[in-house]
Amino acid sequence: MRQARSIRDLDGWVRFTDDRPPLVFSVFFWGSAGLLAVNFVAALRSLDVVTARWPLLEALFYTAGAALLPVIALWPLLPWQRGAPARRKAATVAFLGMTLLVATGGGLAGLLMVGIAVANARVVLGVRGALCYSAVTGGLGLLTGLLNPAHDVLGAVVNGVLTTCLCLVLLVLVTALLQYSSRAEETRRLLADLEKAHAELAKYAARSRELAVAEERARMARDMHDSVGHYLTVINVGLQNAQRYRTARPDDAWEEVRQAQALTLEALTDTRRWVRALKPLRMDGRTGPDALRALAESFGSAGTGVAFTLHGTWPDVDEGRELVCYRVVQEGLTNALRHSGARHVQVALDCTDERVEVTVSDDGSGARPEATSNGSGLHGLRERLRGVGGELDVSAGSGRGFTLRATVPV
Repeated sequence: MRQARSIRDLDGWVRFTDDRPPLVFSVFFWGSAGLLAVNFVAALRSLDVVTARWPLLEALFYTAGAALLPVIALWPLLPWQRGAPARRKAATVAFLGMTLLVATGGGLAGLLMVGIAVANARVVLGVRGALCYSAVTGGLGLLTGLLNPAHDVLGAVVNGVLTTCLCLVLLVLVTALLQYSSRAEETRRLLADLEKAHAELAKYAARSRELAVAEERARMARDMHDSVGHYLTVINVGLQNAQRYRTARPDDAWEEVRQAQALTLEALTDTRRWVRALKPLRMDGRTGPDALRALAESFGSAGTGVAFTLHGTWPDVDEGRELVCYRVVQEGLTNALRHSGARHVQVALDCTDERVEVTVSDDGSGARPEATSNGSGLHGLRERLRGVGGELDVSAGSGRGFTLRATVPV
């Protein structure tokens, strides 16, 4: 966190933002302007000794000092982005000219001011404009060296070359800062787009969950109506018959009561199965194979045996995919016990590092082909598996049992 904060602090010093220069440029400019003002005042005392023999240097000195005030006045008006209007580009051109005059008598501080001008030229006028300004600055450094009595021709040439090299180095530096600012801005834009997309995906995911829950509830409501509602209807008819037979045919009446009692137990068993189906994935703190094993064992009854086997090592599966495995076992066991009349049901997990294969098979009466493709429960399972990139395979035939095999990728 401390490193990230330091990077953000550095970012404010070197990045171009909102048509303004980096903070380090402002510091260099005002520092150079202050040094130039102090140098000009201090040099006035010793100027007479030189200008008595070289009046041209005196003129250049006063011109450089006078140009400092327009440079300071133009600084707040400078544009710092390409495509600036012509009147703002005119401020850049004027600033470049004035800094050339300042550089004729400013020494090292004048060179710093020239560096700021190179940066502005690179941003507003492009690489060609900055190169032209650098060449003119180098030529002016050569001319100033030739006019200075303390320099010979070689010293003047060195002064011009060093000035040009300094401008080129600053040009490369400013180009790098511009690229950094452009990439930083692009990164911020991409992050904003990603945050917006993440919010949209979260909204869609919540909506999908709501639709899945609504579909699951509707399916379970239909199935409960078909199963429990059927039992209650038959029980009601039987009790009505028992009420009619209680006087004339008491034996038949008691038989109807016994049948109603048996149907009541079957309805209770079916209701308990639905309660088990509604239990959450993490049954009593169990997860993974333990939860699936507990689910399989809870479906066992006196007439039907449910066996559970695990092959391989359970991989690192997220809760959503684990829930899909749970629903596959749940649907397979519910169908086997309600519809097939099976005496043995086998639940098998085959695990690898890439996928989990869940198989529920029974030795019951099987199912018609249309039931395996049009059943609402199997349709819901296919939708769940499709949502995690999985597949569902169903094999069944009349009198040949029923096999449900789902592949869930890790």
